[in-house]
Amino acid sequence: MHLILCHTTADFDALGAAVGLTRLLPGSKIVLTGGSHPPVRDFLALHRDEYPLIERRSVNPEKIRSLTVVDTQHRDRLGKAAQWLDLPNLREIIVYDHHLGQESDILATRSHISSVGATTTLIVEQLQQQQISLTPAEATVMALGIHVDTSSLTFDLSTPRDALALAWLMEQGASLSVISTYRDPGLSLQLQQLLTEALENLEYLCLHGYTVAWVTLKTDSFVPGLSSLASELVELTEIDAILLANEYPLGESDSHLTVIGRSQIPKTNLNLLFQLLGGGGHSQAASLNLRKVDSQTILKQLLEGVKAQIPHPPTARDLMSSPVRTILPETTIAEAQRILLRYGHSGLSVVDAQKQLVGIISRRDIDIALHHGFSHAPVKGYMTRNLKTITPDTTLPEIEALMVTYDIGRLPVLENGQLVGIVSRTDVLRELHQNSTEFRVLSLESQSSLKNQHGLNHSYLRTGLNIELQNKFAPRLWQLLTTASQEAEKRGWHLYLVGGAVRDLLLAQASGTLMIKDIDLVVDGFHNAADVGAGVELAKALQQLYPSARLENHGAFQTATLLWHKDPELDSLWVDIATARTEFYPYPAANPEVEASSIRQDLYRRDFTINALALRLTTPRAGVGAQQAAPLLDFFGGLIDLQAKQIRILHANSFIEDPTRIYRGVRFAVRFGFQIEPQTEEFIRYAINSGVYDRTAQENSRTPALQTRLKTELKHILEAPYWKSALQLLDNLGALQCIHPTLKLDAELLRQLRLLERCLRRFDPQPTLIHWEMCLETLIAHLAPEYRAKVAKNLQLPEDSIARLKNLAQVQTEVMTLLPTLQRPSQVVQLLRQYDLPILILIAVQSPREIRHQIWEYFTVWANVQPLLNGNDLKKLGYKPGPQYRQILDDLLAATLNGVIKDRFEAEEFLAEHYPK
Repeated sequence: MHLILCHTTADFDALGAAVGLTRLLPGSKIVLTGGSHPPVRDFLALHRDEYPLIERRSVNPEKIRSLTVVDTQHRDRLGKAAQWLDLPNLREIIVYDHHLGQESDILATRSHISSVGATTTLIVEQLQQQQISLTPAEATVMALGIHVDTSSLTFDLSTPRDALALAWLMEQGASLSVISTYRDPGLSLQLQQLLTEALENLEYLCLHGYTVAWVTLKTDSFVPGLSSLASELVELTEIDAILLANEYPLGESDSHLTVIGRSQIPKTNLNLLFQLLGGGGHSQAASLNLRKVDSQTILKQLLEGVKAQIPHPPTARDLMSSPVRTILPETTIAEAQRILLRYGHSGLSVVDAQKQLVGIISRRDIDIALHHGFSHAPVKGYMTRNLKTITPDTTLPEIEALMVTYDIGRLPVLENGQLVGIVSRTDVLRELHQNSTEFRVLSLESQSSLKNQHGLNHSYLRTGLNIELQNKFAPRLWQLLTTASQEAEKRGWHLYLVGGAVRDLLLAQASGTLMIKDIDLVVDGFHNAADVGAGVELAKALQQLYPSARLENHGAFQTATLLWHKDPELDSLWVDIATARTEFYPYPAANPEVEASSIRQDLYRRDFTINALALRLTTPRAGVGAQQAAPLLDFFGGLIDLQAKQIRILHANSFIEDPTRIYRGVRFAVRFGFQIEPQTEEFIRYAINSGVYDRTAQENSRTPALQTRLKTELKHILEAPYWKSALQLLDNLGALQCIHPTLKLDAELLRQLRLLERCLRRFDPQPTLIHWEMCLETLIAHLAPEYRAKVAKNLQLPEDSIARLKNLAQVQTEVMTLLPTLQRPSQVVQLLRQYDLPILILIAVQSPREIRHQIWEYFTVWANVQPLLNGNDLKKLGYKPGPQYRQILDDLLAATLNGVIKDRFEAEEFLAEHYPK
């Protein structure tokens, strides 16, 4: 006999999961181990015969061969049926549950525990995998289980898996009318009376903008359905958390206490609190049952626990954008529009000559003024003067209330009368969204699934998560980051690890530590009035602590670099430290003009979402040092794109402004095995086909993104093991046009590149040549001769490369004309030795097989042949040193190459015949 056990006071999730399991385990029976919730009891009064339910007392324990426990991991929640877990004849115990982080006391042979909103969802997924159909009655009770446990997908613990499970159950015929009846059956008469009593006696406290309520109800006996009463109280009073206690007697000298907890406060975890007292549940919903305890002591202990968990709400200082772009009242509407366009803002703050805030003008105000032809008018005639302002310490709930009450889209932040930041609706919505879900740790099964699907190694589902850093970095590198964060905190700044290091950290394997060779750090300190040189100042402070590092200052870009070379502890390490900045491209392919800004703007200026991630190394309050768990900043969905394995651009005009981003995007896509997101690919093709790069190059003498920066990206690609795949993708996108409009990766060029690889591997194994440059020269050599030197010069290749490509056509003509006419090896050597290895390789890969064979034979055989006698030998033989030595040795070499002489004796005879003394 196989039995499926529901926990005592079974809810719809336990019943739904059990019903689904009867289809996965044919012939199994369901046992309600100790009563059920009132709605479940009422439902079964009509539908009991639809399901294979049996009474506990009708079970013969000797016939039980296996047990499956649903929706719990604790023996004490199985009532008297718990004793069956110890039967000697049991072959298997299986547990299905969705409560993570619990210590189970059931010795299961198999467990299915995953982070979903309802246990029933786990069963649905297995039914789908095995393609098992359900009856409408089975689908209905299973759908009820998901609806009730997720509050119809509105609880924060709900997941997309629950939604997909519900959709499938609807396809199986789940009755919506039945679900609607039992999902919210309303309160019984007794519960209605207790609701009135609870509303009259609720006690409240407000902490950090959240309201917590508690109440104790004394009854004569056990009251079923208290969880419904707790939910009703939360809905009616709009409180954020409640502790509902019910105390009733058990005989003359005994008493029973039930406490129901509900919380909608982010990052609180009732399960942890209730577990300490023997209860449990979810982070948002938990309960406990105790006997012979003082109810007020227990309630006070739980209340203190809830208070301790309530997070400090973000303040304006945490949310604001800083520094604020300001204009004077006399600024014209046309100039204000230009500034908005340059910085992508939706409004500007207006300050007077003393830097005092006097108004705000929005993009809509400017658009209306332009529509009516007032581009020349000053903004003071259109700006809003009646302003609501906040301080850096204003909390998020207060900010939200101001915005809603007065319908304000942005709030200036003033400190000591000075404008230090601005908080927009977007800032508030982003914070509310990130805090809307508690970050749940995945089960081992789910982590494995996530890693298999996406290559990610983190234990959370959403952005805003904390990353454990100390165990991820090599100790010496972690110490450097800790020191850097401490130095930043001394100055009141925040320090962030940004870009590729964060991406690689999220993609790294679970085991081992990282010793990243290239690290980008960003200093954001404008909320504390740091100047534009913050990054440089921090780099100088670190250089004092690490004197073995070389400091390079890049003032134009507000950055400094610390470089270690073969350091005994840090090896070869490059640490870039920048002040948070924003940028503007004066024209396509130019170098950007940068200005100091905030971390959010700094991330916004980057190329792809997966590179616009940051980890804050400093703590919210100074003096603590780098924290082991660093908050992840992900404003643009980079983590989602990492999970989806896709490359997505941040801005529609990004490729027009900087074509090197096309090459970086391709490099990342091929390196990580990602796909370029469809719209991003459209943006790439549009930028290339628009002709903007040609126009820009004709109109501007300096286009670094088509010159030095493009060469740098080509270097990264051509040095990588995946360079051929990257070139093929670039060609597919039409992006090789950035090198020259006529360049295409046709079959002939592919053949030449394969030959080049063989040549370099065979003739330059050590290597003496720069192989990526040879690959780039091969690409350029595929162009028409009149373009080669110009392209090489544009990419600022070395002078010898430019000269080689300029002369390639002439040298190739000479070699291809003369080589077929030469009959003897000595003639071939005489012709080819006047050219260096790189140009002969370029000629070889472009030549027909016969010519290439001769060049290869020259490299492999003839170039290595030496005369059988040298200068010392000639001297010993009595030949007087002089210019004739060169001619003698050349003739000896030619005779050796041509097979005329084969050993030293024949060489001396050759001398005697041709050069008698």
